[in-house]
Amino acid sequence: MSLSKHFTFEELTHTDHREFDNTPNVEETENLTRLAEFLEQVKEVLGGKPIMVNSAFRSEAVNNAVGSRNTSQHRIGCAADIRVPGMTPDEVVKAVIASGIGYDQIIREFDRWTHISIPNKPKDKPRQQALIIDKMGTRQYA
Repeated sequence: MSLSKHFTFEELTHTDHREFDNTPNVEETENLTRLAEFLEQVKEVLGGKPIMVNSAFRSEAVNNAVGSRNTSQHRIGCAADIRVPGMTPDEVVKAVIASGIGYDQIIREFDRWTHISIPNKPKDKPRQQALIIDKMGTRQYA
């Protein structure tokens, strides 16, 4: 099922932890639709390059299996971990920040992927929080 022009429900709910149910509820599905529309904006900012989604929605069981906190925006369908062929995570972060689009968080994680999220509620203002997470810990993106 398509959520937007380039992103599907299946893509945003895929998990390698197939032993767990990863089916979002109605509110989480609505968030995934908002996330898909936002990823369309990211795709445009990146010149139409393909966006590979490593992880988006995570049920509680999947989230626990990957060792993430229950407060993760992935839990409610508001975040995606992405890779963009031909771009480093740092290049993706810089392009998104420079674009001025309304991201909630953008995180360069371990120089391997980019975490990007939208506000938890449709009417919430994006925090525009940019971070780095790596073996040295978590810090502001500079």
